[in-house]
Amino acid sequence: MVQFRIQTDSEIPASTQLLNQIRYAIASRQFPPGHRLPSTRALAMQTGLHRNTISKVYRHLEDDGLVESIAGSGIYVRAQVVRRNPDLIPLLEQYPQADTIVQQSLDQLLQQGCSLNQARELFLAEIDWRLRSIAQVIVTVPLDDIGAGKLIVDELEQSLGIPVQLVPLEELANVLEQTAGTVVTTRYFIGLAEAIAEAKSVRAIPIDTYDYQKEIQVLKKLPNDSCVGFVSISSGLLRAVEVIIHSFRGSELLVITAQVGDAYKLNAIVKSAQLIICDRASFASVKSAVQAIREDIIRPPQLICCENFIGKNSIDLLKRELGLG
Repeated sequence: MVQFRIQTDSEIPASTQLLNQIRYAIASRQFPPGHRLPSTRALAMQTGLHRNTISKVYRHLEDDGLVESIAGSGIYVRAQVVRRNPDLIPLLEQYPQADTIVQQSLDQLLQQGCSLNQARELFLAEIDWRLRSIAQVIVTVPLDDIGAGKLIVDELEQSLGIPVQLVPLEELANVLEQTAGTVVTTRYFIGLAEAIAEAKSVRAIPIDTYDYQKEIQVLKKLPNDSCVGFVSISSGLLRAVEVIIHSFRGSELLVITAQVGDAYKLNAIVKSAQLIICDRASFASVKSAVQAIREDIIRPPQLICCENFIGKNSIDLLKRELGLG
């Protein structure tokens, strides 16, 4: 069960802390699509926040397209629907099961060695849609956290074996005027990306972030007052780290974060932390910083490199959506 904790002495408003923690739970699939969020009463008892504050947070999540309210039932994590070519909408409305049948049949044909060109004669509309989608995969994130986009692009290119374009969310509409493809982003930003993509008749697919459960288990076992450093190229990931760690350790740990390009803060982490956790893109820089001062410290910090930013299951789902596996 996910526990939410509010840091009362933080400069970050309590509502923002709760909002970020719920977004993380959704993005890491601790709250998967269809999951019912805690009632405002239950969450008020857990966090000490007023129910009106929690209701405002839920409305914010609903406005962002992350959750949906079902009258008389509760608030649920929204299942993202992959949009089809608008020209197919009348057919899909006429034959509600056709979409599922076509996809399953096509996957079976591909597994048996049937080429897309051979299958085109049987499933012209579906094949055409998939080929256009594969033509370009576009990763989008806000400009102020472009580092997260770089992590996603790196992992997708290695996993999918195709070129992937990184486009700031602020520029997505203009780019989609000139190219077609599939827009990919994390569940943090799917509401905004989906609205832009749908207007251009392009589909947007959410990916789940890695849940960091292995790293969290290590952090849970650290003695109180331990110093932990986090280094990443993603500013958004670093902001989330402090909130998440406080949710299960409170103020028991001293947490220092730094973007890999901030040499001053990186040096402070290397000198002070007993444990440093970083993403793959930052590992070489962190390792070099440790080596550079190795003779000046009694015991070098333990290094943990997070190999993934995207959840493995999410990669597999994306491959199937693109017809790549």
